[in-house]
Amino acid sequence: MYRPILSFVSRLQAPNLINRMPSVFMSDKRIDVDYSYVEIPRYDIDKPQSLETRKARLLYQSRKRGMLENDLLLSTFAKKYLPSLNEEQTKMYDRLINTVSNDWDLFYWMVEKQPTPKEYDNEIMDMLKKHAKNEDRVSLRQPNLY
Repeated sequence: MYRPILSFVSRLQAPNLINRMPSVFMSDKRIDVDYSYVEIPRYDIDKPQSLETRKARLLYQSRKRGMLENDLLLSTFAKKYLPSLNEEQTKMYDRLINTVSNDWDLFYWMVEKQPTPKEYDNEIMDMLKKHAKNEDRVSLRQPNLY
């Protein structure tokens, strides 16, 4: 079943890569995997981008988080507030949703189950916390992507 993957890797002339593959691919023996060499690229918040383009990207990214709780909260927040945010506020929102490495942390901060770290405690986070409380008890649904 995994032979095509192994043959592909061997054709790459990369024997070290085979040794780093998860043990699930190596049915005959267990191999400890070292992921310390994998670097997560840093997000460039200051990348030149028009405000309109940034907002369009953020609207999509707010809806496609990979975690339903954040998909719902962030997509409805973006639909409601993103059009009225100025450039600095938009960058704050961009930084918040794209530099936090764990979406569960973001969720716990929004619902106030954990304290928000100082670098993310700003007016946008305050707006997100208020939005997450849903004081008007409005049924939240993800907005359509146009």
